Parts: sequence; structure tokens; C-alpha cells
Amino acid sequence: MTLFDVSGLGSGHVPYDEALRHQRAVHAEVSSGAAPDTILLLEHESVFTAGKRTSPDERPTDGTPVIDVDRGGKITWHGPGQLVGYPILRLAEPIDVVGYVRWLEEVLIGVLHELGVPGERVDGRSGVWLRGDTAAPNGTGRDEKIAAIGIRVAEGVTMHGFALNCSNSLDAYDTIVACGIRDAGVTTISRVLGRTVTPVDVAPLVRDALDRALADPASSPVAAARHTEPTAGQPTAQPAHPTTQEVAA
Repeated sequence: MTLFDVSGLGSGHVPYDEALRHQRAVHAEVSSGAAPDTILLLEHESVFTAGKRTSPDERPTDGTPVIDVDRGGKITWHGPGQLVGYPILRLAEPIDVVGYVRWLEEVLIGVLHELGVPGERVDGRSGVWLRGDTAAPNGTGRDEKIAAIGIRVAEGVTMHGFALNCSNSLDAYDTIVACGIRDAGVTTISRVLGRTVTPVDVAPLVRDALDRALADPASSPVAAARHTEPTAGQPTAQPAHPTTQEVAA
């Protein structure tokens, strides 16, 4: 069973520090077995967050404060109009962090296709993209990122997650080098479709897509979907994962 917490949607924008405290508390409960796998879906107040690999020249040019966080990846923006998801999931052994990121990408690509947005992967770059020839209307000819992913795995349980641009302004991206990528742009679902599509509109699609994907034992990355009872007299295998791992977005 996966618990979906959507209390951060439609009831005001959640400050990043508040969400991070909540995320860490849930992570501790999932790690200890006191809580089931949980996914937080929310919108943040406007904020820049920087992963461990962010360099000084990628930070805001106007001195805007940045919150440094313990995830993979570089600097990005969160704020109103962007759907943020924090899956807190116990991964199956052996843990495949890159495989988990690719699984998240595939889920988001499927949601975008439901909406009529041709999202896809770009070789060598994490997240979900629109190719330069499809990033319309008013495209720049460059590839444009529509969803960013930056995660951390600690004690075999994921945290941080994805940010899907729905109806947000893109102005904040003008002051940073988003995700450390200088030769590409960013876009939103609303911009691509030419109509307003909000996080509240998209969240049910994301929730349903995650629910289906998590329940599929053939492709789900979580331990719960692959659980089998040990045969009589057979000891339960102990996890052999590193303490922490991060993957860039």
C-alpha cells in the first residue's frame, strides 16, 4: 500500500523548509517500518534549492537566497504553478538508483502524453524534455525541460523527487543556470498546450499513474511490489545497500 498525501495542494503554497522537515519525518517512519511508502504532492512557495553539485556561477545573479539541500543534481526553482512530488519509498534489493530515476521519468512521460504533451528523455540528461522541434508554441529551437528529478536514497528509502512545470511563470529561471544546463531551456504544460493547466488539474493523473506503476511487479522499483514470503526455515535476506546515494536531475 502506498499513502498519498495531497494536503499541500489547493490549500496554500508550502514553505520549502516546512516541507523538508515533514519529508524527513516521514522518511524516518518509512525507514523504521512505522509507516507505509508515502508520496507527498504539493506546491511550494517560490524558492531556489541547490543540490550538492551546484557551482557558484549557476546561482542567482541578483543575490537571491538559495537553500542548499542533500539531494543529487544542481540548482532549480520551485514555486506556485509547479507540481512537486516527493516519493518516500523503500526500494527493492539490489537497489538501482539510476533505474528508479528512469522509472520516474517514464511515469511522468506517460502523464504528459495523456495531456497531449510529447515529453521524452534526452540521452545523457535526466528529467523529461521537449525536443527543440516540438517545444511549441513560441519555442526557441532548443530542447526544453518540463520536469526535473533530483533524489536521495538513505537506508534504502527514497526522498526528494520530481518537479513538473504546469502553469508556473518561467521568470525565475532567467536568474540561474537551471540544473547546470546552459544550452537548453525550460517550458510548462500550459505553455505547450496554449491553455492553463494547474497542478491541481495534473495531480490526479500523476497519482493514478504512480499507483499503477508501483503496483506492477514487473517494473515497480519498490520492495512492496516484489515482496515474497521466505520458505519455511529460510532466513530473511538483509539489505546490503549503501547508506546514502544521490542522483542528479
